[in-house]
Amino acid sequence: MALPELAARSALSKLGARCCTPLRNQSRPANGFLQTQQRPFHGQRSSPAAVDGGRQSVARSRSAPQSYATMKRLSSGFAQTAISSVISLANPQDTKSGGARSPVLRPDDLFHSFSDSPVPEIRRRAAFIKQHASCPHPDHQPGTGNTAAAHVNFECPDCGIPVYCSKEHWADDYEAHLEVCDTLRQINEDDHDLRSGRFFPEFEYAGPQMDEALVNLTNWDTFLYTRQFQAINDDRSMRQATRLLTYPATIASVLHELSPYSFGPGGRITVEGLKSISALRYTLHPPKSGGGQDVKSLRLEAPPVRLFILGARAESSLPRDVWVQLAHLFPNARFHLIFIGPESMANRDDEFPLPPRTPSNPFGAIVEDRVWPKMKISTIVDYYHNIHRTGYFYPYDPYFDCFVLFHPGLGHPASSHEWEETIPMLLETKAPIIATGYTQTDMERDVEWVKKTSAGELDILMEPGENVFRSLRWDINDMDPQDVSAGNWGTWAFRGKRYETTHKSES
Repeated sequence: MALPELAARSALSKLGARCCTPLRNQSRPANGFLQTQQRPFHGQRSSPAAVDGGRQSVARSRSAPQSYATMKRLSSGFAQTAISSVISLANPQDTKSGGARSPVLRPDDLFHSFSDSPVPEIRRRAAFIKQHASCPHPDHQPGTGNTAAAHVNFECPDCGIPVYCSKEHWADDYEAHLEVCDTLRQINEDDHDLRSGRFFPEFEYAGPQMDEALVNLTNWDTFLYTRQFQAINDDRSMRQATRLLTYPATIASVLHELSPYSFGPGGRITVEGLKSISALRYTLHPPKSGGGQDVKSLRLEAPPVRLFILGARAESSLPRDVWVQLAHLFPNARFHLIFIGPESMANRDDEFPLPPRTPSNPFGAIVEDRVWPKMKISTIVDYYHNIHRTGYFYPYDPYFDCFVLFHPGLGHPASSHEWEETIPMLLETKAPIIATGYTQTDMERDVEWVKKTSAGELDILMEPGENVFRSLRWDINDMDPQDVSAGNWGTWAFRGKRYETTHKSES
């Protein structure tokens, strides 16, 4: 199996599982955002009548939040523990013999209940869900005076995921479960597909692009076609591919000169956003300089654009071919990607111990130079506000610097305290800050928190809304299987408020 495919599949395994990531319980709209691009399951459905002797199902609303004591930060939203073990990147037999891995599951045999899955990792995941997730039936909600809280133990026959404590509660709450059942089944099959042992052509990425060819960033289809990726002919493969590519594509969709987000009536880019983004685009799309290899053709080059990816977790361990796609979209610019966060080395155990902190490397950064001729990647295991106080990255320039926060949880009660020191420092730099969210509720909560805590020292650069390049694959929170979300579902941008130094006199 090709190394890029192995690395991509391993990363997708880490991204797709949120089993030990503590709960960020987002409340969804009444209709459920899952209806946006959800494809229903057209197979025969097991009704509660067939499973439980014809009990009538009753829809009920649920709004009981989990205790904050059980919550922790979900900074980028990915499980980072041993319970979600990585698929073995190389089967020992395959490594010795040089042969290809034989398929474990056929394409028409991807649906299995989690507890009876042929994949040991998924069986362990089912055990974790049963141990930690609570039954969502109304009888278990606080204040009802009914049954005490109970863990899930019954797997829905339609989605194969533990969702209720008993068959009776599943049947009684069947209509409410239908809101997410089709999506849970899709997640089930996608997880088994990832571990099926098949060849994944969707993880073979396109290389550099001709100068004469333009990329179309209207949507995923036009992007992959104009970037000359191999044709992806089925929805499942598209979901697997976009789960990784959503990270560089989200950044590029905001900063590229052919961005799908526009300024003006109906557009999401604000006046201040046009100023900041235009500054970065000036650096990312430099004019032809006429430079060459000989001495007479040498030309000065702009410094690299620094992308500070804060609160980094699993995105820092993505295959480097994924991040190199960003360099292909801006072939004339140089990049320095800087992953910063206390968990930025998660899933990279083979690289421990970390480099010692020395005068030349005061934060023990792991530097991957020449990932691509015009891209360098650094990883720092520390909080950004500790680094900012030292002036290590000073000065900041809006023409060359940009901050990116993937699913930061700025407004979530369990993680907002970790950003209280960082956000004011980011606003001081006046550099643009791109942030994403799992759901509309998650994103709007972050927006409100930033507006509230910034005391008006804030300019919105890009109005919050659904991300054109969100992941098409759904994920579940293993602490609450009813909590279904998509990677980088929404995106918005902001920066510290800028004031005019001079004002035009009124005549």
